[in-house]
Amino acid sequence: MRKNAKLSETFAYIRSDYKRRWGKTASAFSLTRKALLGRAHCFSFCFWLRLSSRKTVFSPLARLMRARYSRKYGLQIPAQTDIGYGLYIGHGIGIVVHPSAKIGNNCNLSQFTTIGANKGQAATIGNNVYIGPSVCIVENVTIGDNVTIGAGSVVTKDIPPNATVAGVPAKVLHYNNPGGYISNRWETPQ
Repeated sequence: MRKNAKLSETFAYIRSDYKRRWGKTASAFSLTRKALLGRAHCFSFCFWLRLSSRKTVFSPLARLMRARYSRKYGLQIPAQTDIGYGLYIGHGIGIVVHPSAKIGNNCNLSQFTTIGANKGQAATIGNNVYIGPSVCIVENVTIGDNVTIGAGSVVTKDIPPNATVAGVPAKVLHYNNPGGYISNRWETPQ
């Protein structure tokens, strides 16, 4: 999320995450209620992640709750990570994201995904990207828009837009159905 976002903009990010998960929009009250009940731990984690990235009166509580969900489900996504609108965490467990990663709008992160870097900058991920289970994205690679990364892939090189890739190391399989696994897309406010 953008670091200097206003609280209303922060709730726009939270609304976009909610829409990606359930296909509808909700009021700030409904979003907060859903996050506090904690029945959908992936959305609750996103809610507290978004709030903890902003310095407000809620920041101490948000950091505490994000840390709680992080420990419980193994979701290690730092608050300073640059994440666009519409983050969808599917079956959220065991996800690790380097703080220097840049994630675009409408991105799906599946279980046991790692986006890391041993030195320097981590990956830059485009819009409408589906990252399957157990994917490892290594170092400073660029992943284009509308990309699908198959389960168990290891991405070590740039991926062009509209590609479907899989394998170790990941290779382009085809350019059919770009972004086909991204549902309930959030359209960025103008």
